[in-house]
Amino acid sequence: MPRPPHPETDLLSRLRHALAGLAIALVLSVPLAALLGRWLGDALGDSYELRVTIYGALLLHVILGAVVLFVRVARHETRRLSASRVALWVASLWLWPGLLLLGRRRADRDEA
Repeated sequence: MPRPPHPETDLLSRLRHALAGLAIALVLSVPLAALLGRWLGDALGDSYELRVTIYGALLLHVILGAVVLFVRVARHETRRLSASRVALWVASLWLWPGLLLLGRRRADRDEA
């Protein structure tokens, strides 16, 4: 019977906190996107098509954010999952373009 991989060498084991945080943040972001889509759609034109378009764009934004964050941040995430960590993941999913720009500016400044 084969032995299970050591937690430090098992990639899935090392990424478990990041995967769980990201998954929960995505699940929480779906109704948030629906609510924002409704509010913005009502404020901008009050049509079903506009609300659906805004909702779709917000979902696309959050999904792209999940991919970007997973690629850039997940390997460094080692802290246990908590409510504050989930809140940070949710905020990061919505604000990822700003976080990406800040990271690039720091890298440019460090190179100079």
